[in-house]
Amino acid sequence: MYQIKTFNAIAPAGLNTFTNNYQLNQSDQPDAYLIRSVDLHDHQFPTSLKVIARAGAGVNNIPLDTANANGTAVFNTPGSNANAVKELVLALLVIASRNLMAAADYSATHTEADVSQRTEHDKTKFNGTELLGKTLAVVGLGHVGSLVANAALSLGMNVIGYDPYLSADAAWNIAKQVQRATTLKMAVKNADYVTVHVPKSEDTLNLIGAPEITAMPKDVQLFNYSRGGIVDNAAVLAAIDDGRIAHYYTDFGEPQLADQAAVTVTPHIGGSTIEAEVNGATQAAQTIMTYLETGNVTAAINLPNLTVPFNAAYRFTIIHENVPNMVGQITTKLADAGLNIATMANAAKGHLAYTIIDVDDLDHDSSQYLTDALNKIPAVARVRLLIHH
Repeated sequence: MYQIKTFNAIAPAGLNTFTNNYQLNQSDQPDAYLIRSVDLHDHQFPTSLKVIARAGAGVNNIPLDTANANGTAVFNTPGSNANAVKELVLALLVIASRNLMAAADYSATHTEADVSQRTEHDKTKFNGTELLGKTLAVVGLGHVGSLVANAALSLGMNVIGYDPYLSADAAWNIAKQVQRATTLKMAVKNADYVTVHVPKSEDTLNLIGAPEITAMPKDVQLFNYSRGGIVDNAAVLAAIDDGRIAHYYTDFGEPQLADQAAVTVTPHIGGSTIEAEVNGATQAAQTIMTYLETGNVTAAINLPNLTVPFNAAYRFTIIHENVPNMVGQITTKLADAGLNIATMANAAKGHLAYTIIDVDDLDHDSSQYLTDALNKIPAVARVRLLIHH
């Protein structure tokens, strides 16, 4: 029986994904955490914790160094809220182009008897533009950016995409009509609207700063629905004062953005739909079950992709440091135990490596000896023995 501990409110559909071989919140020594936004940086990880799955995209709330040292695999649910974010960005594009917020504020404050006549007289103040034929620069063409780019094409916009890290698989999801820019400044130089959809990392911190904003046309409208810190807010406010940015829309508020007429802050609702919460919770639960039952890894944050059909009777999985001679040390321990390897695979990601070894014949004494021997290798973080059912 596997033990799962949940944090935050997890969609019931996700919890119901777990089979009868899983118990929820019944143990202080869980095999897995299923989380959303809880901050785990000051959290003491139990030694039993084999996997953390976040029902969402960002993993800034998970201390990866601690997880690595504990031998804990970390997963997120990429793409689970992509459609939700896409729809919000599309809505804001329409709102921005038609001055809908200013028009609604006007109507809310002019409620006198002659409002209809007054509105008729003043409505030219809110004349907008159409999105048809306008240019949208999409910075980041992953799960969200590709959806935004394709949807903007269907609205008749010219779309220019920029993503130096675009994978071959992701490229298949992008319509061929999306123009590709080789530099960020080239992508934004003729844009009426710029929207940012990149993960947060050292490389993307302040990705949109003063130099990039200076490359944009006057009166551009900027959208940040990726992560806080991707856009330099101080540079944005300076550009608003200079008349370069007409309006800034973001899901990530800071005190300096408060009470700014040309800034609209939404309260981190980009991925907050009922459907997205269900998608994230369901995907996270499935990821946990796959990892605990098979040891296979797809798109983990801290482990390499490694998927091996589980056909043998037994499987050892080893998380270890990515240092020389680890495979040799591991196989030597199996030879010392008199075990023949049926299947073996190894891959590395950064400082960590992951090894899967399948064996057909294994008795209790041999399994205990081998588990202890592998755990005694200094660079090993976690050893698991899985039984094929």
